[in-house]
Amino acid sequence: MKILISGGAGFIGSHLVDFYLRQGEEVWCVDNFLTGRRESIVSHSKFNLFHFLEEDICKLDVDKLPGDFSLVVHLASPASPPDYLQYPVETMRTNSLGTEKMLELAGICKCRFLFASTSEVYGDPEIPVQDETYWGHVNPVGPRAVYDEAKRYGEALVMTYHRYYGVNTCIARIFNTYGPGMRINDGRVIPNFIRQALTGQVLTVYGDGNQTRSFCYVDDLIRGLVALVDSEEHCPVNLGNPEEFSILQLVKELERIMGMRLKMEFKPLPEDDPKRRKPDISRATRLLHWKPVVCLEEGLKKTVDYFRDKLNKKGER
Repeated sequence: MKILISGGAGFIGSHLVDFYLRQGEEVWCVDNFLTGRRESIVSHSKFNLFHFLEEDICKLDVDKLPGDFSLVVHLASPASPPDYLQYPVETMRTNSLGTEKMLELAGICKCRFLFASTSEVYGDPEIPVQDETYWGHVNPVGPRAVYDEAKRYGEALVMTYHRYYGVNTCIARIFNTYGPGMRINDGRVIPNFIRQALTGQVLTVYGDGNQTRSFCYVDDLIRGLVALVDSEEHCPVNLGNPEEFSILQLVKELERIMGMRLKMEFKPLPEDDPKRRKPDISRATRLLHWKPVVCLEEGLKKTVDYFRDKLNKKGER
């Protein structure tokens, strides 16, 4: 296979690049390092079948790319709230213009196309468990709309190219994912808490800490993405861990794993921040024969060890 992965220097992208390279596939990675890391490119450059293009996906000339890709994966986009609030226009363009460019390439190559969507398409949900039939509860003019609505538009664009142009598409709605390879300053709750704990800081908890998240270890997610690509499914599929934890429960789990008492500082909940996140993964289980196998304790231990090692190295951000 010859595979193009946009955003391949990002957290999930770099894991997917690594998976396919180790399978002996030829991988082309496109990234402009807006939120991706050069370190990922260094580790992958040892593979002869790895090719890298430092490009803004929105400015990429698809006509100058090879026309024989077997798979196009569109993962490019800021994904954490601090990132997409810092780069709002770039986020919207990447998920609109960038998505269209990648769809055009998949159409030229007549190959499978994977769009990395998000649980954020459900917004601040009005139902306790979110399945793919739920249309969401999203504020289209709020600060988070730069990401939420961009992904919703991206999904609509993908389905339009599938219905009207016959592009072989699939959509993964990715729920909170964590693990080694995340940036220490990523801004999402698990890297925030681990960084603050390891550097002796007070943990920042937004709201009262009773809001919930469902945390999926990155290895499980990669298995799900690959299974979705290998399927014949075109409609959105939830990929995430259905085990639900409150933010306060996450703090307790980290205290137990790290063997220390963690102090917390409570701050106001950001506007439109979702109160609940719990995926219904019955479609993924039925269609892809997939479900997560890494429990939160095991995943957190590996992630803490990774961050501890990174923080001990000079010059690591």
